[in-house]
Amino acid sequence: MNLSPSGGMGQLMIFLDANAGEILRAEARAAMQMAWELPGNPSSVHGAGREARALMEDSRARIAASLGGEARHLIFTSGGTESDALAIRALGVGRRLLIGATEHDAIRAATAGAEPIPVDRNGLVRLEALEEMLRAGPPALVALMLANNETGVMGPITRAAALCREHGALLHVDAVQALGRVAVDIKALGADSVAVSAHKAGGPKGIGALLLARDVPAQPLIKGGGQEKGWRGGTQNLPAIAGFAAVCGLEAPAEHGRWREMIEVGARAVGAVIAGEDADRLPNTSCLILPGVRADLQLITLDLAGFAVSAGAACSSGKVAKSHVLEAMGLEAHAGSAIRVSASWRTSIEEVQRFMETYTTMAKRLARG
Repeated sequence: MNLSPSGGMGQLMIFLDANAGEILRAEARAAMQMAWELPGNPSSVHGAGREARALMEDSRARIAASLGGEARHLIFTSGGTESDALAIRALGVGRRLLIGATEHDAIRAATAGAEPIPVDRNGLVRLEALEEMLRAGPPALVALMLANNETGVMGPITRAAALCREHGALLHVDAVQALGRVAVDIKALGADSVAVSAHKAGGPKGIGALLLARDVPAQPLIKGGGQEKGWRGGTQNLPAIAGFAAVCGLEAPAEHGRWREMIEVGARAVGAVIAGEDADRLPNTSCLILPGVRADLQLITLDLAGFAVSAGAACSSGKVAKSHVLEAMGLEAHAGSAIRVSASWRTSIEEVQRFMETYTTMAKRLARG
């Protein structure tokens, strides 16, 4: 996908950083344009307000249904980070907090003092360790990712959910990175809550949701006028909500898995290591490690060549730091040498081929030091 003339040497940028935020889908743009034309506040009782509220509640129902839940249990937020924090606040009252060692910083920041659940070399939560931790103390709230944002590794969520039920624990699932790429169903997962964000699925930035499995007393982070049934104060962002609903249920390209394999075969040929390669992963995501080559140097080289990729999480305000995810996987020696390549819904085979040509040239040159 050629985006803007920000690539080097007169090239247009090829966007391979979809895990940071997808390209806006046409369906979302159209829905937002329609919602922008509505003047009413969803909380107003006059006709214009009722029209706005009807659109909001229809959108809520569509989003909840796409996640296997009920509209009355879906709370709109500003995105995945707020949804995670809200879930921890609401479900963690009086409970120990257990989190996967490779969780997103949104969970890590919201769970100070939490006990980390170790992962194996592929980044999968060690279920035997989780079971032992659940047995060792009072009821817990467990927070696990459905798909890791850096490696794409898919967690053993349903098996973890069964252990939680057996030991009286609750389970919160951060499904932000999975939305739009694999099925997300709160009932099938066995979760007590699920966090999602629209911009990972081709919707607008700045809108997310927390879906609960059942009625839970409100524990708002933001108090105000009682919107969202007391869960979150403030006027709802109706255009963004409409754009969010428009992308729910849209499928990712079937070619993603084939393109990921092409990238990884080529990367291995020039000495790269694939993080989590033996685990089930998102079909669009590759975490490529060039041993001994700094990630920031790789990013700069690829950026100048006209490619947008990333290192680690995109929520670190532009910083490139060692990955706590790779360190937890036992890859601490390579934690500063990994980049993430994540195909967009608009990525083409020609763009994948061009990336591999550039990556191969870069890897050979940088390896010579």
